[in-house]
Amino acid sequence: MRDPEDLCRELGLDPSLAAAARPATADFPLLVPRGFAARMRHGDPHDPLLMQVLPVGAERDDVAGFTADPVGEQGTLPAPGLVRKYAGRALVLLGGACAVHCRYCFRRAFPYVEHGATTAGVEAALEAVAGDDSIAEVILSGGDPLLVDDARLGAVVRRLDAIPHVRRLRIHTRLPVVLPSRVTPGLTGLLAASRLTRVVVIHANHARELDGDVALAVRRLAETPALVLNQAVLLARVNDSIAAQTALAERLVEVGVVPYYLHLLDRVAGSAHFEVDEARARAIVESLRASLPGYAVPRLAREVPGEPAKVWLA
Repeated sequence: MRDPEDLCRELGLDPSLAAAARPATADFPLLVPRGFAARMRHGDPHDPLLMQVLPVGAERDDVAGFTADPVGEQGTLPAPGLVRKYAGRALVLLGGACAVHCRYCFRRAFPYVEHGATTAGVEAALEAVAGDDSIAEVILSGGDPLLVDDARLGAVVRRLDAIPHVRRLRIHTRLPVVLPSRVTPGLTGLLAASRLTRVVVIHANHARELDGDVALAVRRLAETPALVLNQAVLLARVNDSIAAQTALAERLVEVGVVPYYLHLLDRVAGSAHFEVDEARARAIVESLRASLPGYAVPRLAREVPGEPAKVWLA
């Protein structure tokens, strides 16, 4: 779905919400799969899934400290399509497209073509990985790397298989959550054929995102085999409560996903209305620690430009 009026009509929402959303779509269009929209509560303008994807007027506010490149990525590309921020790891941008436009996305203004998220850029990135034996882990990202078709994705994985010093393949993707049908036998087959240790990091922010189809997609990925982790973002009025975070952690464990990171918001321009202050975030995680087993408690983290690793806060 690409039109705010269509989304609001589908959910039985006041047309004024669509009118308010339209100006913000000029900067970052609405995009949401119908299957994900079907998990939203009919008639509820405060539905936590809806609030992640519906544009609002506040996105156009100019807020101090919120920038187009909040984690400083654009200064960390040693080759087209390749991001190097942390020791031993390299991130390859397979493309700039996603199946959903999350309004808090830290790459919502990223100039993908300029920075090599193209076929030629991916080739240059793979050559750079092959020439640097300090790289043990390659992270496929984007956009969403699983929007690349199986033929192209398989070719990339086989190239990485042939680089002796690469030992691990990590895929960061929201598709198993918003478009679980993407986890096809073709996809799981090409992953299973790889010699690399596989890690798939999904992105779910609320327990209601994780329906039966998502659970099946996760199980298929895990059977390749792969370690499946979740990264969530703490978002005001979406999941910034002990109850919401507890439900998310418990549902993730139920479907076989390790709650890995709970991120503070990356301060990208247009997302200030989602920010949760650090003290509140710490209090939420401390409450989780008091009530959940350790394996179900995500690490609270923030990405700070120039730091050698993510900064753990709790």
